[in-house]
Amino acid sequence: MGWIYIFIAALFEISWVVGLKYSDGLTNLKASIFTIITMLLSFYFLALGSKELPIGTAYAVWTGIGAVGTVIYGMLFFNESKEFLRIFFIMIIILGIIGLKLTDKQI
Repeated sequence: MGWIYIFIAALFEISWVVGLKYSDGLTNLKASIFTIITMLLSFYFLALGSKELPIGTAYAVWTGIGAVGTVIYGMLFFNESKEFLRIFFIMIIILGIIGLKLTDKQI
């Protein structure tokens, strides 16, 4: 269940990071409230996942999925760079996440 919690936490992390962009420096009330709620949910599920997984693994996977998801969102919706090297390094992060999962003793 720990891996599922971390994955949910990472989805909420993507949401709150993207919400920061829409909040316009926390001046847009609706986007700011969304950001704060999803941030709290992200930390809550990270806490649940870290009860079952090593904290280093939980945190690395949480931030890795969050970073990859946020970069992909930026590419799709904010017209951020889609150059080959950027995608290559995103793939390295994904390989790191997979490696942490494969080396987890709880599989």
